[in-house]
Amino acid sequence: MRASRLLSILLLLQNRGRMTADELAAELEVSVRTIYRDIDALSASGVPVYADRGRTGGYQLVDGYRTRLTGMTEEEAQSLSLAGLPVAAAELGLGTVLAAAQLKLYAALPEELRSRAGRVAERFYLDVPGWHRGIESLPKLSEVADAVWQDRRLKMTYERWDGSVVERELEPLGVILKAGNWYLAGRRDGHDRTYRISRIRTLQQVGEFKRPADFDLVGYWREWSEQFERRMYPRIAVVRLSPRARALVPFYLGVVGVGALRQAERDGEPDEDGWLRVELPVEPHDAALGELLRFGPELQLLDPPELREQVAEAIGRMGSFYG
Repeated sequence: MRASRLLSILLLLQNRGRMTADELAAELEVSVRTIYRDIDALSASGVPVYADRGRTGGYQLVDGYRTRLTGMTEEEAQSLSLAGLPVAAAELGLGTVLAAAQLKLYAALPEELRSRAGRVAERFYLDVPGWHRGIESLPKLSEVADAVWQDRRLKMTYERWDGSVVERELEPLGVILKAGNWYLAGRRDGHDRTYRISRIRTLQQVGEFKRPADFDLVGYWREWSEQFERRMYPRIAVVRLSPRARALVPFYLGVVGVGALRQAERDGEPDEDGWLRVELPVEPHDAALGELLRFGPELQLLDPPELREQVAEAIGRMGSFYG
């Protein structure tokens, strides 16, 4: 552990130049006193590191010194696929591993390429979760990820959408991050299933399994997502949208609404008042009513008749309340 930390300090100083003890301690999640001891150990081993005193001081390497100790461990190499998702890597328990891998990559680059890579990191950041979403409690995520890595069967208790708790034993095949939510793809009794990781209550590994060679995680997730959307949006509401309503679609209806709007824009043109006819997938029961009413007078519902009646009744009750 200490050897890995000493290498990380060396690579940090090589990549970033001067750093204070506080900055190194925060980066490596250790105490400042530990950094002092590690710097002394580096100096004693012949690494030309020196300290500048004062408020703007810090540790740095003698100009021109570069280490070539940049070989990656297996875990570090595996973590590189999450290089653009530091928050996701941290949730999977790979945050420090990914940071070490990135340091080694930067250290191996020529100076010009290293500075360009740094400029990208300074200017672009990917924040996956959507707005106004609470952060899920994910105490089991790292355990699930470990089972996926190691091809270990899982036995778990799982809370279903209706609140009931069931016991499941399965072969974990992949982990998916979708809009800030984590899911497990697993094979149970020969059938592939999807489980929301935040709903896993207890978990244990119960032996190894042979990963099926024919399983394609990306293909499985695409097919499952399409089926889920069809179940979630089983009805079509034919509506007219004002220009303002069309601008609100991404905020009110998300990707499903945006897809329907783009299809309508390809198939037709707004009328002389700027309103556009759209066939909009909607959720079942009262959820559809809420989706449509939030547009207020900027949306006109044309079909189906039973949904029109619901909207008219709701508007009538609202009118009598405010009348």
